[in-house]
Amino acid sequence: MSKEEEEREKVTVEAASEIVVVNGSGGGGEEEGVAAAWEEGVRALHARVEAEWGPVMQSACQTAAARALWGRAVRDPAAGVLAGERFLAALRERMRRDEEAGAREVHGVMIAVRTLWFDARVEAAVARLGGAAQVVLLGAGMDARAYRLSCLKECTVFELDFPELLEMKSDLLHEAMSSANNQKLTMMAKSLTRVPADIRDGDWITKLQSYGYVPERNTIWVLEGILYYLHHVHAMQVLETIVACRTSVHTVLLADFMNKNAVSLSRAMYHFYHDSPDLLLPSIGFSQVTLSQIGDPQAHFGLLSHPQNLFDKLRRLPRSVETNPEDGTPCCRLYLVEASAFPDDQTTKQDI
Repeated sequence: MSKEEEEREKVTVEAASEIVVVNGSGGGGEEEGVAAAWEEGVRALHARVEAEWGPVMQSACQTAAARALWGRAVRDPAAGVLAGERFLAALRERMRRDEEAGAREVHGVMIAVRTLWFDARVEAAVARLGGAAQVVLLGAGMDARAYRLSCLKECTVFELDFPELLEMKSDLLHEAMSSANNQKLTMMAKSLTRVPADIRDGDWITKLQSYGYVPERNTIWVLEGILYYLHHVHAMQVLETIVACRTSVHTVLLADFMNKNAVSLSRAMYHFYHDSPDLLLPSIGFSQVTLSQIGDPQAHFGLLSHPQNLFDKLRRLPRSVETNPEDGTPCCRLYLVEASAFPDDQTTKQDI
């Protein structure tokens, strides 16, 4: 079997539950030895992540860590093994400090709500497109939707990311198969293909097609936690490449955007921003743009119950307000955006 065929093959893997990853707990005797050997293998893989990966690629494990800590809400049993103990411990400490500061839900709940929003919108889009759409995860990182979402049972799923990240992800999942204590995680999608490519390169869409993506089929594009890591020119190229696929099919875009103030939180990490993505996207050919903020009815999921919740306070402020009138701090916003593009859309592109 060729390497490409192996990449495309449907697989069933064993993924660790969070309790095994975090606490190393398990049975006794032979089973305990198997679990210990598995944990050592996973730690060795994550040691490579810490030694060889930069902060942008490590953020994939940090996202998985947040999902593992909010696993009951997100229902992602693969998140623990894909995150690693170091990232879980670091995020747990950040959340502890936030709680002491009276802002308990800032970090963890953002990932949980964002994940649940994308899950819900993917499910709705699949239903709207008839159930057999292509789903492309750009900058897929440690995403495990192909194993988690039953709505993908008739869908062809593509995960596109850096070659070394996808290789590490595959190694982590296969390493988990050796543990007798892990819960079984079965592929939900009809098929899963991992595509090693860099979306900053202009030929990423050609690479995607060489792995089986069909431009003439309805497609859902998922860009969760990726656009703001790109420079402006690359982010716009990605968006324009996606909307160009509308020539013969229905295209759905699911993405999150940061505004200018949010990007300023880490100039080294974040680059692309837009204060009004609902104006940007129609200017390049998208239509039916829906914009939400965490805390809105469609982006709440019953997780925003803390009386000092900052997301609820922020979303009540007009988007034109750049600083909080109460304390003068910048209004750092994350926008959850769904947009569509149809073959007959005649929107004229404008300079932004």
